[in-house]
Amino acid sequence: MIRDDIKTALVTAMKAGDKQSTAAIRLIQSAIKNRDIEARTGGAPADDDALVVEVLQKMVKQRRESIELYQKGGRPELADAEQAEVEVIERFLPAQMSEDETKAAIEAIKAELGASSMKDMGRVMAELKARHATTLDMSKASGLVKAALS
Repeated sequence: MIRDDIKTALVTAMKAGDKQSTAAIRLIQSAIKNRDIEARTGGAPADDDALVVEVLQKMVKQRRESIELYQKGGRPELADAEQAEVEVIERFLPAQMSEDETKAAIEAIKAELGASSMKDMGRVMAELKARHATTLDMSKASGLVKAALS
């Protein structure tokens, strides 16, 4: 499980004296714990790894947005710190699907659902998320689905 990998990595980073990785991993654990607390009201998640991957993807997205803002604001040192956190977080994410694999998955779902126009985008996106949420960047997939349906 990804949670176990994160705990092991924290211990390893602490023993190695890697303060930057230790801090980033603690942020990851904190975000996961917050998500667990939120999930209590909605019932237990069906797949724990999916929940953790969702949290990690959200953290990466937030940091990439921050990097962009820091670079526009002329703060490269802060952008570098955020990039270092992104690298630590991405160590725990499963391998992402390539663009070709994503397009193939979209075409398969499109054929299966009989989707032919932009009206079907919601159904295609929902099915894509259900099947490939942990291995797919949904923001990039959205553009590919639009292209496939138009």
